[in-house]
Amino acid sequence: MHELLDHIGLIYVMLYGASAMLALVASVYMLLRRANAVAPEITSPVRLRRWTAALFASMALSHLWYLPTYYFDASDSNFLAFAIGGMLDFMTVVPLVIAVLMTMLQDRRRKLWPVFALMVPLVVGLAVCGINNSTAIFPYLYAYYLLMGLGWLIYMIYATRQYGRWLRDNYADLEHKEVWQSFIIVALTLVVLILYASEQQFTPYITQFNGIFMVCYLVWRVETLSDLSLAAQADETADEDGEPEDEAQAQEQGQHANGFVFDRIEPLLQRLCIETQLYVQPDLTITQLAHTLGTNRSYLSRYFSIQNTTYNAYINGLRVEHFCRIYRESVANRRVFTAKQLAFESGYRSYTTFSYAFKQQKGLTVSAWMREEGE
Repeated sequence: MHELLDHIGLIYVMLYGASAMLALVASVYMLLRRANAVAPEITSPVRLRRWTAALFASMALSHLWYLPTYYFDASDSNFLAFAIGGMLDFMTVVPLVIAVLMTMLQDRRRKLWPVFALMVPLVVGLAVCGINNSTAIFPYLYAYYLLMGLGWLIYMIYATRQYGRWLRDNYADLEHKEVWQSFIIVALTLVVLILYASEQQFTPYITQFNGIFMVCYLVWRVETLSDLSLAAQADETADEDGEPEDEAQAQEQGQHANGFVFDRIEPLLQRLCIETQLYVQPDLTITQLAHTLGTNRSYLSRYFSIQNTTYNAYINGLRVEHFCRIYRESVANRRVFTAKQLAFESGYRSYTTFSYAFKQQKGLTVSAWMREEGE
């Protein structure tokens, strides 16, 4: 132990151990705890919790397989220990980070085996470097790693935008569903990868702080992300029910849609959604609305697309107008109220979400609009 302290210092040893212990505790927590501690009212995806637990476990173990690098004085032994540690990282930590981020996108279940397959050249390359005690192919491995990271970043941007469109097409309330914050993890990961190659004196400390932050962030992110798997499954079933079996049926169904369903959707929305104020139901999905109208989710989604809008924009438009109407009524009746209270009565569970939707619809903040109304 004294030898280790002489090499890296007491502060780093404490930071190293704290980072490993935090990751281990977080892994056990993700696996064993069923209810959320951060957001008890939210049910997080089980599949995401399991992948995150696996990531935390690999992060804790990575502290063990890098320990020999602090004991070896001989350059050959130290190089071999780093090569083995890098191999194990590319077999576990790196692909699991990608798997966790991809699992957050709940519009469909994406295949994760290609992520692990892409790591094979890096693992094999580091094995060759360790056996030959040579860094000759390091530039090629680094170039491959950067290209793989860039390709993954491009894919994640595309997939996240696709996921965002899916949310807006299917949900009126996006609270606890969006995942754009995941790019924070991407940015931190890229920074750490660059630091690994820089060999600066402060690199080990930044790496440990990054690991601690990543664990804390992912625990918060997982526990504040709603499980949409049941809703997605219902949407897929609705789509399958509406799929034509052959060309003739497709043509007949298309005529039915254009000549009957689309013509009737607007009056149905007026009678069964607007007049009944169904839109104030906070968790109303497009599938539930379609069933209420007696039509197919796919047709309803297509109808909104033809109208150059989305389900989310349509429902939020109704809710914002509802807020404006009950605000005026409350002022006229001298009712004691708050904007937050009226927002909840209009179908919102979060005032922040309401404020954002209101500004999108009206082009003004809530307070600015109320000042104009009072003039």
